[in-house]
Amino acid sequence: MSGYLSATLAILCINLIFAYGIFVTAAAGQINLGGAGFQAIGAYSTAWLSSQAELPMWLTIPAATLITALVGFLISFPVLRTRGVYMVLATFAFGEVVAGFLLRSAVFGGAIGMVVPDHVALWVLIASATAVTLATFYLMATRLGLTMRSINDDEEAAIVLGVNVRAVQVIAFTIGGAFTGLSGALYAHNFGFVEAQYFSALLSIYVLLFVLIGGTQTAWGPLVGSLFFTLLPELFRIGGSWRYFAFGVIIVVMMVIRPEGIVTRATLRRLSPRVMFSRRTVEAPHGA
Repeated sequence: MSGYLSATLAILCINLIFAYGIFVTAAAGQINLGGAGFQAIGAYSTAWLSSQAELPMWLTIPAATLITALVGFLISFPVLRTRGVYMVLATFAFGEVVAGFLLRSAVFGGAIGMVVPDHVALWVLIASATAVTLATFYLMATRLGLTMRSINDDEEAAIVLGVNVRAVQVIAFTIGGAFTGLSGALYAHNFGFVEAQYFSALLSIYVLLFVLIGGTQTAWGPLVGSLFFTLLPELFRIGGSWRYFAFGVIIVVMMVIRPEGIVTRATLRRLSPRVMFSRRTVEAPHGA
């Protein structure tokens, strides 16, 4: 495998894990615009544990994931007191606070950043992305996942049916934090360096687009969105600076044509083998 293909595949795996971290919270009716902050916590946690505590990578990555999950759990309580656009602004503010703290913290290298000594192998990235993807599909098929979906569809109806919305959303925020922290840890070990400037608000918006364009109704959405946003810009590289214009136009067109995302539950029902078979069975007599 060429170096370029390996690098692209590594970025795709990291983006996919990141996208699922945002998707889990979105599936429970929460728009998280602070994803870059959570990823930064995971990246800097593993960077500090690797370079300062000199722990091996097989310990730093799980530790960074757990640390970010804990932060997600703790930050969910004040964030979930807000609603609508105020929740979006609260998560956005969290991301900016994390970036500002890291930028001015001498312990974490400040504006210079930190070097991460251990490099993660590509197979670890692929295995991690596969595990997170399968875990998300399983989660959305469980009772908890169905409850999250009901909250996203109609929170008031879920409350009437006895759903503890706050508890479910706290769990979603914690799981989302864990996935996002894992993506940050893998990012740090893949590139061997972290700096606060990378984890900006633009990154949070960009990854949120992965989920919104892909679709929040099913676990297929982040997968399709990550493929779309990671691979399409690479295909446009031959167009030089015009690739940014073309890519922007495609995003706008997609949001106009498919505001609910590329993959929806209705799309999956239409593509299911049972529905396609029954459709062919009904159409067969007319063609006879």
